[in-house]
Parts: sequence; structure tokens; C-alpha cells
Amino acid sequence: MMAVLMMTALCASAQSKPEPYFSFRELPNMLKWCPAPPDTVGAAFAYDIMQYMWGKEMRLKDKERTEIAIRDAVYSLECIMQEFSEPLGLQMSEEETPEIYRLLRDAKATCENISGFPKYYYKRIRPFMRFHEHTATPQFEPELRRNFSYPSGHTILGWCSALLLSEINPEQADTILKRGMMYGESRVIVGAHWQSDVDAGRLAAAAVYARMHTNKRFQEQMQLACQEFRIKMGLATNEEQKAYRKAIEKRAKEEAQAKKDAK
Repeated sequence: MMAVLMMTALCASAQSKPEPYFSFRELPNMLKWCPAPPDTVGAAFAYDIMQYMWGKEMRLKDKERTEIAIRDAVYSLECIMQEFSEPLGLQMSEEETPEIYRLLRDAKATCENISGFPKYYYKRIRPFMRFHEHTATPQFEPELRRNFSYPSGHTILGWCSALLLSEINPEQADTILKRGMMYGESRVIVGAHWQSDVDAGRLAAAAVYARMHTNKRFQEQMQLACQEFRIKMGLATNEEQKAYRKAIEKRAKEEAQAKKDAK
């Protein structure tokens, strides 16, 4: 078993560049099916304001939850793996779980391909900018000011990661999905997003998740991630370990051939 995992780590480390499963043109167009952000005179926007005020209240009343929200504000795959390791039941990292890492890495790149177009189409101003206030993460405000609010990219990444990890460990789905909901909620608590940004982010994540399942490379990588999880948890049969090893060897040969052909 140890030899199998070591070989996997070596293969994964040889390719660290993200490869999205779909380009933005191949993903569902959010302008055609996702509701536009609410206007500034209706009930939906009034609810956005109420939620923004709730987030400010949370920062005052619940320091522990606010600290989680501040951690969630770091947009990175490392943050996702750290925050979701406990719900998953396995400590994730590029070194220790290279196949889960690879799955999440390429899924993250895919998630980023669905959010850019609607952000720059709607050009929605973030709540802290509208109210001329600061967020709970002032170090990120310069970057946030250059980026638009709808939909929430953090939420897309967090909810899609929760869906993927729930597939890897369905026994812990309730706990994983709860953490995924918290991840989006954190954006309201720190004051970086409106509630409707977060709601749209969850819809976008579900669309990305469904679309990725039509991709053969994704299907193969999800199978490897599930097998890696079972091996790490001591649940894999001998047949599963053999299948895992063969799949890793097959992919390594294909990647070596692709590099050779590219020269």
C-alpha cells in the first residue's frame, strides 16, 4: 500500500498545473438561466441589506464564527483542504492525498471559468463599498474593489468542493455539506458579498458539478480520488488497490507519451 501511495505522489508532483475540465464557453452560461442580481428597490435587495446587517452583528456577537469566516476569506486550494479535512475525516494535502488534490485543483480551475463572465457583465458593487465601510478582512479589500460581487467566487469553490468531497465520502455528507454552506455564509459575515451573490454562487457550483460529471477525465480522476480515500482509510480491498495502481501507471504512461509527442 505504501508503495502505491508513494508512486501516486510522484506522479502528481510531476504535473502541478491546473487543467480545467471545461472552458468557460463549454460551461452553462449563467446569463441564460441564473437570476440577475436584485435591483435596489425590491424586496430581494431589502433582504440583501438585512443579511449584510446580520453579518455585521455576527462579527460583534460571535467571535468564533467570525474567525472561521476570516479563515474562509483566503481564496486558495490549501484553505479548502485545511477547512474541509475534518469534515471529510482525512487530512488532505498535495503530498498526502495527491489524487484528491488533483481532483480539487482542476475543479477549482473549472469553477473559475463559470464566474468571470457574469461578474463583468453585471458589474455589481460589493456591500462594503456601497455602505462605505470596511470588511472583517481589510487586507483583501484592494483586490475586492477591483473585482465584482455577483456571483460569489468563494461560494462557487466552497460549495463545489463540498459536493465533490461528499461523493468521495458519502458517509460524512451531512457534515461536509454543512461546512460547505458555512463557507458561503462566511462571505456575508465578513461583509464581502451580498446574500444573493452567495445564493447564485451555490447555483453556479451545482451547474459546474453536474457538467464535470460528463467529462471522462473527471470521471477517471474522481474514481482515483475515491480509491485513494479508501486506501488511506484502510477500507480498500486488494482488488481496489490493484485497480488503483494500474490506473496510476496507465496515466503516467499516457502523460509521458504526450510530453514526448509535444517535443
